[in-house]
Amino acid sequence: MDFRARMGKLGNGSRVAIAVAVVAVAATAWVVPTVTESTAAPHQNVAQQGESNDGDHSGQDGAQGSGGGGGTQQGRIPEGIAHASETGGNAVNITIDDGPDPVWTPKVLDVLKRYGVKATFCMIGPQAKAHPDLVKQVVAAGHRLCDHTVDHDTTMDKKPVAYQEKEILDAKKMIEQAAGGGAEVMYYRAPGGAFTPDSRRIAAANGMRPLGWNVDSKDFSKPGTAAIVDTVKKEIGNGPTILFHDGGGDRQQTVEALGQVLGWLKAQGRPTGFPVQTTP
Repeated sequence: MDFRARMGKLGNGSRVAIAVAVVAVAATAWVVPTVTESTAAPHQNVAQQGESNDGDHSGQDGAQGSGGGGGTQQGRIPEGIAHASETGGNAVNITIDDGPDPVWTPKVLDVLKRYGVKATFCMIGPQAKAHPDLVKQVVAAGHRLCDHTVDHDTTMDKKPVAYQEKEILDAKKMIEQAAGGGAEVMYYRAPGGAFTPDSRRIAAANGMRPLGWNVDSKDFSKPGTAAIVDTVKKEIGNGPTILFHDGGGDRQQTVEALGQVLGWLKAQGRPTGFPVQTTP
């Protein structure tokens, strides 16, 4: 017996009940897919926004993008290690580590002023706290500040994340308090280049771009002024960011070599600038 014949034998009440059931099933078939789509989309968006791509110890140039998911968004500091210059072209970044020092930082500042060059000073927290006048001089001269941790621990990459965070953030606070006037610490340089994905993330989340170097002048070991200058000239092809020191002992060779290097760069027609802080 077909469907129509069966329906004909049913009473009016039974036919009404069956019709209501059919309508309910049809409504359910339309509603369920709508609910499923609306709840799934936000989870997909969260997963995409949370993705990250941490690099290795060598890091990335600013022009090549960031090392973390958050850093790729406009207005955020990338987690990738910066090497490139904001000025672009063949510009060079002069960076000065381990100060400030009451004897050598003023001499370095004098050399920079003589050649009209701005540099980035990577300061150790307690040194900045002990010599706030020097930090203020650095800022007043138009140079930039960089966090070089509290204890200059070159094994930071083997320490717990909580330790790394304290080393970085305590130093940042010391430097900013010494500078006063709302001065900003714009970079973080790991001692000995001992960066980790965590330390880079912590720095970037607190407004500091991880900062590497391309040319180690070897001035820290005091090999002689001529040797320092020669090293810079030979290695300048590696990239634009040069490492010098104004702390950690007698820096007379650094002061002399810095002047010669800046004179040579000027003769080469190479401008100086600051490292990138954000991705273009």
